[in-house]
Amino acid sequence: MSFFLFYLLSKHRVYNVRCNHVQQCSIKMNSNLISNKARSLEIFAVILTALGKFVFMDFLNWRLPFIATTTIFWLIYVIYQCKTKPGVAKYWGFRTDNFTKVAKIILPFGVLSLVIFVGVGFYQGTINITWHIVPILILYPIWGIIQQYLLIALTVGNLQDYKNSNFPKGFIVIFSAVLFGLIHYPFGWLIAATFILAIFYGLMYLKERNIYALGIFHGWLGGLFYYTVLNRDPFIETFGRLIHIAK
Repeated sequence: MSFFLFYLLSKHRVYNVRCNHVQQCSIKMNSNLISNKARSLEIFAVILTALGKFVFMDFLNWRLPFIATTTIFWLIYVIYQCKTKPGVAKYWGFRTDNFTKVAKIILPFGVLSLVIFVGVGFYQGTINITWHIVPILILYPIWGIIQQYLLIALTVGNLQDYKNSNFPKGFIVIFSAVLFGLIHYPFGWLIAATFILAIFYGLMYLKERNIYALGIFHGWLGGLFYYTVLNRDPFIETFGRLIHIAK
C-alpha cells in the first residue's frame, strides 16, 4: 500500500526541473493554487483530525478504525486536489526528485535518535523487541506520511505561504511542534520526542520539501521508539482486537 501511495502521488508531478533554483520557483508558483480561505480550512481540518485522535483512539480505543478512516479520507482529498490542481502534489512535497538529498540530511538525525532510544531503553529496562516490529516498520511509514502531510505540509506549509501574512519562521516551527507534541498527550516521552522531531522536520520542510522522506523516517523512528523507550507494542494496540490478542 505504501508503494502504491508513493507511485500514485508521484504521477502528478508537473514540472521537470534540473536545478534547485528552478525547483523553488516552480514550488512558489504552485503555492498560488491555494487560497487563504482554503489554507485556513485545511488547518482547521487538521485540528479536527487531531481532536478526533483523543476521542476515537484514546477514549474509545478505536485505534485501527480511526487510522484507517483518517488515511482513506486524506488520501481521497490529496488525489482530488491533485486532479483539480495540477502541481499541488509537488508543492506539498509529494516528490521524488529531491528524495535522496533529504534522506541524506535526515539520516544522521535518525542514527543519533536510534542510539539515544537504545541507550534510554537499556537504562530503563524497557527494550521489548518482538517479531511484531517487522509489520510495524512496514506499515508505520504509511501513517508517518499521513502525519507529516497533515502537521508539516498543511500546517507549516500553509502558515509559510499565507498571502499578505508574514509569519516568522520560528513561530511556524514552534506552533507545529507544540501541536504535534500535544496530540500525544498524556504520554510524556512521546510529547517530548515528537516536539523535538517536529522542530527538526519543520525546519527541514521549510528548506526542502519532501513528505516521503519525512514520513518514512517518522514511521521507522516512531516504531522503534515504542519498542525501546516506551515498552509498548503498537502492533497489539492497533491490531489486537482484530486478531483477538489481549494487551
